[in-house]
Amino acid sequence: MKNWRSYRSKTSQENKSSSIANDEVALLAARLEFFIPKLMDVMRPWQWLLYIFFWSLFVTVIDRHDLATWSEFMIKFMSRFVQNTVSIIPSLYLIDYLRPVFTRMSIVKASIYVLMLLMVASGITMTLVMLIMLNVGWIEYNLQTFIIEVLFDTIIGGGFTLVFLLYFLRRYREVNALKQSFEYKLTAQNDVIKARLAPHFFFNTINTLVSLIESNPSRAADLLQHVSALFRASFEGAREISFEEEIALCEHYLAIESIRLADKLIMSWQLPDEDVMYDMVITALTLQSVIEKMLLNVVEMTTETIYMDIEVTWQQHRVTITIHVQLPQKTLMINYDLRQHMNFYIQAERLRAYFGESADIQSTVTSKQIVTVIDYPLQDVSL
Repeated sequence: MKNWRSYRSKTSQENKSSSIANDEVALLAARLEFFIPKLMDVMRPWQWLLYIFFWSLFVTVIDRHDLATWSEFMIKFMSRFVQNTVSIIPSLYLIDYLRPVFTRMSIVKASIYVLMLLMVASGITMTLVMLIMLNVGWIEYNLQTFIIEVLFDTIIGGGFTLVFLLYFLRRYREVNALKQSFEYKLTAQNDVIKARLAPHFFFNTINTLVSLIESNPSRAADLLQHVSALFRASFEGAREISFEEEIALCEHYLAIESIRLADKLIMSWQLPDEDVMYDMVITALTLQSVIEKMLLNVVEMTTETIYMDIEVTWQQHRVTITIHVQLPQKTLMINYDLRQHMNFYIQAERLRAYFGESADIQSTVTSKQIVTVIDYPLQDVSL
């Protein structure tokens, strides 16, 4: 077991750069960079080709009025398929490539550029395809027909591009509304945690300070430093911090409570190696809030010594924190009430917000112990 007090704290910038969690907020932010998603990520190339195939068939059916035979229909269809493939696929790659430029433009301006790009590409490729067909003798030259075909294809391509732009804009606004709702929910949950932390903890700490100021001023000063660090973290809002910082917050909290609880709590930590801990992250006050709930509902309800063991592992890209709390043998603890209080829904929701839906906090209460497991995905780049 490592001495966790010796672990160094990282700066917030180091923590931010080393974070490799599956952060849903970051995914939403990436989606909101530009209202048009990365088009070649929307569908694979073969899926785009399949879409172009049916799109070309649809347009050929619409424009079949001057086609007398099936061979003419097939020539028309194949020419449109080739033309659409040559115009659409490179245009999609170009739009993705120019995405950083488009993100600096307004939605209207970027839409105009995308619309013009696809319409020009459609017109140029249609012209080239028709010239090739003229050279091989598949169609007869007629200037009016030539111009009408090019204009028809350009207008149809522009129309469907506009439809897609409107669809992407609608999805963009929906995702933006979802993000705002998501952030509001996180803020509300964080406010609930603050409210739960503040009342009982604040007044207990004040009472402890009052008793220490006269009897032990130096210890009172140390207590104030612990209180300051803990409350500063609680009011900085929902955020991702290094695991070492979370351990430090737990240390501050336990140092404060140790004055009041004396020897009623014995902690045991089983932590990964220092090099492993350096790359681990977690949402702020997650482990601390679990420990706090254990103290409130178990340690403060008895005069017996309570043993709490915390084991942390990081294997196969998942972090598992197991908290074992031994229940008192001589004090009556009603398991039903304990199960009601061992509800970590808010903490689990905040954890999922940063690490994905597979993150969870589960607690099991038996007649002898409480076992709480904090589990969330965290990619390990060293593997």
